[in-house]
Amino acid sequence: MNAIPTLPTETPQGSGLVRRRGRWIDGWNPGDAAQWEGPGRAMARRNLRWSIFAEFLGFVVWQLWSIVVVSLPAAGFDFSTSQIFWLISIPSLVGATLRFPYTFMVARFGGRNWTIVSALLLLIPTIGLSVVVSNPETSFATMLLVAALAGLGGGNFASSMANITYFFPQREKGWALGLNAAGGNLGASVAQFVVPIAVTIGAAATVNLGLAGMIWVPLIVIAALGAALRMDNLSNAKSDFAGAIAAVKEPHLWVLAFLYIGTFGSFIGFAGVFRS
Repeated sequence: MNAIPTLPTETPQGSGLVRRRGRWIDGWNPGDAAQWEGPGRAMARRNLRWSIFAEFLGFVVWQLWSIVVVSLPAAGFDFSTSQIFWLISIPSLVGATLRFPYTFMVARFGGRNWTIVSALLLLIPTIGLSVVVSNPETSFATMLLVAALAGLGGGNFASSMANITYFFPQREKGWALGLNAAGGNLGASVAQFVVPIAVTIGAAATVNLGLAGMIWVPLIVIAALGAALRMDNLSNAKSDFAGAIAAVKEPHLWVLAFLYIGTFGSFIGFAGVFRS
């Protein structure tokens, strides 16, 4: 995409940056003090804000089924305990798996472009959830398929973190990535708080489970529009697939992976299962 030659649309004075059609930016170098203290810092923080919002919604969608399953019996569904746990666990499994390809999407399509796409993809599991939980006759297989689509929200974490990495200099990557991750993790907590309230508002003897998905649709559309209008693609964002494969041979990777299972993995797992 970024190989297509286009005329520069904007060249900030003395920054070394060149804007091209589609909000592509050439010459990005956050390590250049002049560029960073000029237009660089403001641009990076603007992209970070919209990245946090989009990732926040990704986590919301990822956790929806762990909240909804609690109310399925009241809505007329008759699923076994085993089936309930499948509906809880399949989004986590799909989301974790999608993180592998999502990591490389930013370099392939651009951070802005992929944020737009990944945000709009969240409309599929949210609207799908609203449809299937509104009909107690929906088969378990259909429910499981729609629950699996919620894993799209889990994949957003990888692409979002990869994108923000390119925007900040080494000395500021830590806090930027920390804020980005925190914004996403907050989505899990907010969903746990908001959804139970939303599905019971105006419901006398039953719950309106369809709202669990539909209340997030307007925010997802805002996130996609915000990314389109306010985020940027960096032409020098590159991914090293060979390097990622080589890292598998490094023992420290597996130590960190084990720690990750005990920290982030436990957070997601406990947040889902304890709710049920």
